[in-house]
Amino acid sequence: MKKRILPSGVSGLLQAPPSKSVAQRAIAMAAMADGVSEIGHPGNCDDVIAAIDVCKTLGAEIRRQGENLLIRGGLRLPDAPLFCGESGLGMRMFAGLAASFSDKVMLTGTGSLLKRPMQAVVDSLTPLGVSCTTSEGYPPVMVKGPLKGGEATIDGTSGSQILTGILMASPFAMSDTFLTVNGLKSKPYIDLTLEVMRAFGVEANNNNYESFFIRSGQQYRACRFRVEGDWSGAAFMLVAGAIAGKVTLTGLNPLSVQADKKITEALKLAGARLVQGSDNITTEKTDMKGFSFDATDAPDLFPPLVSLAAHCSGTSRIKGIHRLRTKESDRAATLMETFGRIGITITSEADYMIVHGGRVHPAVIHSHGDHRIAMAGAVAALAGSGEVHIEGAEAVNKSYPGFFKDLEKISTL
Repeated sequence: MKKRILPSGVSGLLQAPPSKSVAQRAIAMAAMADGVSEIGHPGNCDDVIAAIDVCKTLGAEIRRQGENLLIRGGLRLPDAPLFCGESGLGMRMFAGLAASFSDKVMLTGTGSLLKRPMQAVVDSLTPLGVSCTTSEGYPPVMVKGPLKGGEATIDGTSGSQILTGILMASPFAMSDTFLTVNGLKSKPYIDLTLEVMRAFGVEANNNNYESFFIRSGQQYRACRFRVEGDWSGAAFMLVAGAIAGKVTLTGLNPLSVQADKKITEALKLAGARLVQGSDNITTEKTDMKGFSFDATDAPDLFPPLVSLAAHCSGTSRIKGIHRLRTKESDRAATLMETFGRIGITITSEADYMIVHGGRVHPAVIHSHGDHRIAMAGAVAALAGSGEVHIEGAEAVNKSYPGFFKDLEKISTL
């Protein structure tokens, strides 16, 4: 699908999309719980649909009721592979859950997921007594439990997703689990995991993100859970307001532990006009300057930050570029290539991405199958000098299927 983005002012009120990171965790825990859970506002993006399908394969009964999901928990050994779509979190999280079975479970997917490294799954599960193999470090992943528990050391430098899966599955381990984690990245995502676990009645002790203790035998309890708004998707619309007009987002929790809430810090560093209320946040166009920001623990902010930096005077430095190599695309290289096409120079230096602010030019760009690249290009084009055509625009369905409809809603054309 191709989308044409014209230079346009923006003005209006938008409801933030639901957080797929929260929804995926809540759906999985509801599937493990005893009883019927109601998950409010889970959304309908591709990653959420994939999580629903995996949980159905694992034996959960799931049906939609309006905008909500009703999930009757109860896991059984699946009689088919767990198909995770293109969700990296899905594969790593459900690999941990699959380890609770004493027979083999295969996890596979499609598209970009098949190119994402999974050796960390093997390295993390093996010390816990799990047999785990991949196809030369890539999907499909084969897991055979049971999860024995005990003590294990996990390398956290590549991210938090497999740790999320192990934390969630550890109540099913044969004994208590004590995890030592070295160099954990994306700590806010672990906060998110622990927060959702608590909502479903399971506790994990966190010792400054360096070690975790999970008592075996805890039971997930069915509950009513509402998925909060997504700071990651909202970040693009907040940048749109800051560079092209005025936008208000509702449905965002100001106390959220989501990593991408830090977009507000970056906007302030750039000198953006920003007003935050109890349930809403407004950004308004003003002159902005280059900024320095550490996105190591929030790597998904790189694309909206680059869109922001493109319209700031001077240069901006964004730290954490090493976190981008294994996303839906090689996101660092893709950002440099994509924004280069529209006239914005991006270079790298050590662990920094350096964006030279300028004028966005007309061009044809490609999402490379990466939802955040498609959204970043579209937002940057709003304050450009001509039409930008985005090929592969359907990639937004992975996380924010209503993105282009929302963009049209606030356009002043």
